[in-house]
Amino acid sequence: MVDAMTPSPVRILVVDDEPTVREVVARYLQRDGYLVRELDRGDQVEAAVQDFSPELVVLDIMLPGLSGLEVLRTLEARRIPVIMLTARVDEADRVLGLELGADDYVTKPFSPRELVARVRTVLRRVQGAADEAGDGISVFDGLSIDHRSREVLVDGTAVHLTAKEFDVLSFLARSPRQVFSRGQLLERVWDSSPEFQDPATVTVHVRRLRTKLEPDPDRPRWITTVWGVGYRFEP
Repeated sequence: MVDAMTPSPVRILVVDDEPTVREVVARYLQRDGYLVRELDRGDQVEAAVQDFSPELVVLDIMLPGLSGLEVLRTLEARRIPVIMLTARVDEADRVLGLELGADDYVTKPFSPRELVARVRTVLRRVQGAADEAGDGISVFDGLSIDHRSREVLVDGTAVHLTAKEFDVLSFLARSPRQVFSRGQLLERVWDSSPEFQDPATVTVHVRRLRTKLEPDPDRPRWITTVWGVGYRFEP
C-alpha cells in the first residue's frame, strides 16, 4: 500500500530518435528516482503531454515527425521546462532553442551524470521558486514582479515569461543597481560553472526579457548593460 504522504516521483519525458541515447538517459534518470517515459518522434509529444503530464522534457533537436524546435514552441506555451540535446556543431539551433524558451541544453556526446545534474538543477529552480520567494512582490514604476506566483505585470498587463526568463528577472530585481557578469549569472541563476555553459545563454535570455518587458528593447529601461562587465536592474 502506498503511503498517501509519500510524494509522487517527478515525471520526465525523454524524446530522442536514437535508441541508445534514449535508453541511457532514461536509465540514469530512473536510477535517480524519476518516472520516465520515452518517445522517438516529435509528433508524439502532444499526446504524451496530455496523457503523461511531464514536469520536465529532455528534447533532442533532430527528430522525425516534428523537429525539436517545433515541439519546443508547444512546450514553452505550456510552461514545461525543457533541456535540449544538441550536436556540438548546432550552435545556431542551440541559440534558437534558447530564444524559443528552452531552460538549458546539453551537447552530444554528453555525460549522463551531467544531464541528470542539469535536470536536478532545473527542477530545483522551478519547484523551489515559491519557497525562495522571500518578500513576495516587488513593485517598481510600471513593473510588478510576484516572486511567489511568478507573475509579471507591465503597466498592469500580464507578461508571459518562460521559467528561466523569470528566474533571471527575479534575481536581478532583488539586487537593484548591482552589476552581475554573465559568468556570475550562470553560477547564480543556472547553478552552473561557466566552463560548462556558454555565456551567450545569458545574452539570449536578457534579449528575450527586453523584448517582452521594454517599450524600446534597444534602449532598455529595466535591464541595462554595463559594457565590459555585465547587466544590472534599474529600479
